[in-house]
Amino acid sequence: MEISSFKSGTFISQYNYKSFQPSFINQEYTWSDSQLNVLLEKATLKLGELNTFSQLIPDIDLFIKMHIFKEATVSSRIEGTKTEIEEALLNETDVLPENRNDWTEVRNYVSAMNFAIKELESLPLSGRLLKNTHEILLEGVRGQSKLPGQFRSSQNWIGGATLKDAVFIPPIHIDIPDLMSDLEKFINNEEINVPNLIRIAIAHYQFETIHPFLDGNGRLGRLMITLYLVSNKILTRPILYLSDFFEKHKSYYYDNLMGVRTKNDLMQWIRFFLVAVEETCSKGIETLHKIMQLKKISEEKIILNFGRKIPNANRLLKLLFSDPIITSTNVSKSLSLSPKSALILIDDFVKQQILFETTGFKRNRIFVFSDYLNLFK
Repeated sequence: MEISSFKSGTFISQYNYKSFQPSFINQEYTWSDSQLNVLLEKATLKLGELNTFSQLIPDIDLFIKMHIFKEATVSSRIEGTKTEIEEALLNETDVLPENRNDWTEVRNYVSAMNFAIKELESLPLSGRLLKNTHEILLEGVRGQSKLPGQFRSSQNWIGGATLKDAVFIPPIHIDIPDLMSDLEKFINNEEINVPNLIRIAIAHYQFETIHPFLDGNGRLGRLMITLYLVSNKILTRPILYLSDFFEKHKSYYYDNLMGVRTKNDLMQWIRFFLVAVEETCSKGIETLHKIMQLKKISEEKIILNFGRKIPNANRLLKLLFSDPIITSTNVSKSLSLSPKSALILIDDFVKQQILFETTGFKRNRIFVFSDYLNLFK
């Protein structure tokens, strides 16, 4: 099908409202728009560059952990949570009681992403995997009563207080199994020639339009983008996350999705998506360069100033690239040091301005590797 001829679906009258019935998407797509070719090439090249660079960096999994926390924070913030990355990295006991629900939602996202990445080793990207991931996403949070891990069995809507004033009403629940089956076939169909970035752009649009769950669709739909790229070996590590771009351009993100439904403008959505990939990859590459520069500077400080403590100092630095917010108890347990030795080592890091104390307390102090954390803010 020519993308410019795509028909997204129809609005169907229900009782006192109109729901949107999406067309099936499992087919081959073509286009004659030369601009799309250029955008696709730029996005694909940048994605390849990011993937190659990530494979050359030692201990890349340490830095990926921070990327996942940032994605979890931003993707959840799009849905209304107020947790910032500094708070997301804290232990639950260090989070204010009134903020713990939002903190749990972000932590659930991290758990869901890690679970799904692991599951891809034995399962394809499928409805089953998405359901299992969704169950973790909603565990113990405000959406826990909304059928975690199950497709919805009632009508939902987007925007507005009720169905009567909703901005958009997805398809009725009885059609979800067929629509999700079609989406799964499209994602995994090896008999059609559709470039990966075009395919996941269309798949993300379709998932958000079906809105198959009562809650968590936005977060899961954005997570699905990374899962697709990993499952198809486009990325060897889960290093690309688009939520930051989508949040900064939130109105365009929603407008372009809505434009497909109301104007059949799939082309504009794909253009927007490809720009998001290119710019996010460029920013990711820049961040990785800055991480390596910071690592080098920090290691030089250790070599010049720590003498006999160099081995433990290097171990602490490695810990900080995984957990940039620490306490002396964390350090003592993680590095198997006595409480006194852990405090002395931390104080040395403070003197070298690698760590900064943030509470002002004499006890229960929290220390932050600020130069590293700021790269993800």
